[in-house]
Amino acid sequence: MILKSLEVKNFRNYERESFTFDPGTNVLYGDNAQGKTNVLEAVFVGGTTKSHKGSRDSELIKRGENEAHIRYIVEKNGRETTVEFHLHRQGKKGIAIDRIPIKNSEELLGLCHLVFFSPEDLGIIKEGPETRRRFIDMELCQMNKIYLHYLIDYRKNLKQRNALLKQISEKPSLKETLEIWNEGLIKNGTKIINLRKEFIEMLQKVMKEKHFHLTGGTEDINMIYEPCVTENAFEEKLFLATDRDIVLGTTTVGPHRDDIAFLNGDEDIRKYGSQGQKRTAALSLKMAEIELVERIIGDRPILLLDDVLSELDRNRQNYLLEQIKGVQTLITCTGLEEFVKNGVGIDKTFHIENGVCITEER
Repeated sequence: MILKSLEVKNFRNYERESFTFDPGTNVLYGDNAQGKTNVLEAVFVGGTTKSHKGSRDSELIKRGENEAHIRYIVEKNGRETTVEFHLHRQGKKGIAIDRIPIKNSEELLGLCHLVFFSPEDLGIIKEGPETRRRFIDMELCQMNKIYLHYLIDYRKNLKQRNALLKQISEKPSLKETLEIWNEGLIKNGTKIINLRKEFIEMLQKVMKEKHFHLTGGTEDINMIYEPCVTENAFEEKLFLATDRDIVLGTTTVGPHRDDIAFLNGDEDIRKYGSQGQKRTAALSLKMAEIELVERIIGDRPILLLDDVLSELDRNRQNYLLEQIKGVQTLITCTGLEEFVKNGVGIDKTFHIENGVCITEER
C-alpha cells in the first residue's frame, strides 16, 4: 500500500499545496508551527474521516474560508484509487472515490490503512481510559467494517438512552420505553466486547515480543483487556443499574467504559510505571500495531510519525527506525541532522515554511 500524492486546499494553514511521495521514507522538516503536522493530519483525515486530534471538521478549514478540500491517490495491489474530501463549516463532509460520491463514510475505511504515531501517543499509557478506547476503536474500525457498524449503532443507542434517562426524572412513565434502547445496547455492545477481546489478545502477543526486545529482556509486559462488563452479564447489569442511571442521567454500564491495563509483572504501569517505562510500553504498542495490521490485511500500512524521534532516546530511536524499514513513512521533524547522524536513509524531503512546501529530491 503506497500513498502516491496529496493535494490540499484551505486546509489548516495551507491555501493550496500538493505533495508527491516516495514509496520509502519521506521527511517533512521545518521550524515549529509551520504546518508539518497538518500534512499528516490531512492524510489521516483522508484515510479515516477523523482527525487524529479529535478536531471538528470546521476546525480543519483555513481561517476565513467556508470549505476545505483534500485529494489523495493511494496504490494498493497495483491499482490506483483517488479519494476526494470536501469539508464544510456547516453541513456534512462530502466524499468521492474515483469521482463517485459515497453516501456512507464506512465505504472509505479499509481503503487506506494508516498508523499515526505522535508525541501524544507516548502518553497513551498514562492517560485516561477514553484515550485507550479511542486507540482500539480507530484500529478496529480501519480493519473490520463489521466492528465499525456495531460501534456506530451502539453509540446511537447510547445517545438515545442517555437522553431518555434525563427525561425520565421529569416524566417517570417514560421508564417503560427504556427497553427499546436497552436491546440495541446489548445487541451491539456484546459484539463490540467480543471483537475487542479478540483484537487485544492478538495485539498483546506481538507487543509482548516487541517489548522484550526493546528492554533487553528486563521487562515482561502484559496487555490486559478490562471490560466494564462481560458479554454474558451485560443484560443483567444494565437492568440492575437502571435506577442509578436515572438518577445520574447517564448509562453507567457498557463497553463505552472499558479500559486496557499494562502490567510489568504485577505492577500496573499506568499508575506506578516510570516515565521511561510508559514511553517504552507505548512504543512497543505502536510497533505491535504496525505488525498486526500487516498480518491482518496482508499489506503494510502507511506510517505517519509526527516529531516522535525527538521524544525518544538513542536506543529507542534506533529500534523504531529498524522496525519501520520497508514501510512507507512520512516523518516530521525540525531538522535533518538527527537522521544524518543515525545514517537513516531518506528518499525524499519536503521543506515546510508557513504553509508552503519546497520539495527536495535526494
